[in-house]
Amino acid sequence: MNCNSLIALIEPTLMGIGRLQWALVILSSLVLFFLSPLAKNTNQFFKARHRKKAPNVFMLMGSLVISWIFAKSITNAANLGLAFGIVGGVAYAGYYLSFVVAGFIIYKMRTEGGFKSIHHFLTQRFGKAAISIFSILIAFRLFNEVWSNTMVIGSYFGDIGTTAYYWAIIVFTLLTLAYALKGGLSSSIFTDVIQMGLFAILLGVILWVLFEPTTQFSTQDVAISGSWTFDMGLNLLFAALIQSFSYPFHDPVLTDRGFLSSPKVTLQSFLWAGLIGAVCIILFSIIGVYAQFQGMKGQAAVEVGKAFGAIILLVINFIMITSAASTLDSTFSSFSKLLSVDLDLGNSLKFGRLSMVAVAVLGTIPVFLDAEILSATTISGTMVIGLTPIFLFWKKDALNISFHLSVFCGLFFGVLLLFQWFPKDLIFTSGAYADLLWINFWGILSCILLYLIPLWIRK
Repeated sequence: MNCNSLIALIEPTLMGIGRLQWALVILSSLVLFFLSPLAKNTNQFFKARHRKKAPNVFMLMGSLVISWIFAKSITNAANLGLAFGIVGGVAYAGYYLSFVVAGFIIYKMRTEGGFKSIHHFLTQRFGKAAISIFSILIAFRLFNEVWSNTMVIGSYFGDIGTTAYYWAIIVFTLLTLAYALKGGLSSSIFTDVIQMGLFAILLGVILWVLFEPTTQFSTQDVAISGSWTFDMGLNLLFAALIQSFSYPFHDPVLTDRGFLSSPKVTLQSFLWAGLIGAVCIILFSIIGVYAQFQGMKGQAAVEVGKAFGAIILLVINFIMITSAASTLDSTFSSFSKLLSVDLDLGNSLKFGRLSMVAVAVLGTIPVFLDAEILSATTISGTMVIGLTPIFLFWKKDALNISFHLSVFCGLFFGVLLLFQWFPKDLIFTSGAYADLLWINFWGILSCILLYLIPLWIRK
């Protein structure tokens, strides 16, 4: 019996996909809540330390991968596969160079510079004003992570603006918040390992169904699905690679994990996470390639799920729940650590938990304002390109003014992208994301130049 026949046999027994979707959200969240460790002190809540033991390579790698395979990321990957074929998936996977860049730089910062966190480094090199600006940038990033991931979950329960859509977002956010409050970063990393395993199994099921002989869809169809041109995805690929030198440093979900274990364990985890994360994104984009093969329109993952019936739609829904929950709980724990530890506003369990509640509430507001999911990655990624020289040249004894010139230059180019004010004469390729590529190209050159000028003047 082939897998489609098996699905057809099981599917009539379903009592309603809507009820089963709610069951997936509620039951999976309750399981994670009861399995999550209870943090009894700040070391457990903010640093994931139990019995003085830090996460090993496997745990840290799994946590990094699943925390970055957001619901919005795999949704974008599938949609890019639909738009550009496999080239779209490879282009989006370009962002996973961030792990390699961050892994090596954090390793060097810890072993050669003796820095204990990103905030420690910035305080020593650029002072308190730099910390304030940087903290605003990463708080904005974490704020974006809440709504951009929960919106994906809502879309599986109803169209944007419907009652079911909003209720799904609210319930999912509250359930994830519940187990994040219980254990903080300890809960986040513990549940990440479970969620990574679920993700791998569910992705395997989806690919098994897509390549089942009756679909007449093959790896050859995947290989020839895209064109390696700027018009068909290379703009995004090169933009992603450029942004990878700044993007990881404004994401505390990633950088917090760079200081939990020994430098050697951390570097190994980051390198493996970069490779495995990129492969997962490319494999998930095959859903979009299949949608393109079938001539589908709209949200690739949703349409493919509907085409294969309730069972596969539920599997895709569950993979979204898994990835969104992993990112959301990490966001809550990172925001809590930012306020409590990095900014030292209240290093206590009570304050840390109240911080989680605050970002959950504030981060849900954009859901009701019809914000765009992809903009959470591309625009915020451009606004922080000013971090590139700050971390690329971390060994240099830079001046405070260098930090400010570079960061505000990056914000300026982010505004140009947001309002589409960038001169067309400086865009030398065509197609989708051409403006993103060239704004980032010229922006990073400008940031590096402004960062170095004060040093040249001093000399």
